[in-house]
Amino acid sequence: MMMTLLRNRIASAEGDEGDRGDVPGWVLVTIMTAGLVVGLWAVAGPRLQALFTSAMDAVVGQL
Repeated sequence: MMMTLLRNRIASAEGDEGDRGDVPGWVLVTIMTAGLVVGLWAVAGPRLQALFTSAMDAVVGQL
């Protein structure tokens, strides 16, 4: 009985070739996320750099 169940389970697992996931969807999400990061960095990069420089100058000036 147990061997029959095991053989059936192995046979059904080998036949699941259609269940590969949504790889193109994840690739699209990754590319869109990278595009958003690049776009935001282009817009906010100079302001973030000025903010960081100002903060570091304030910390170094207090030493």
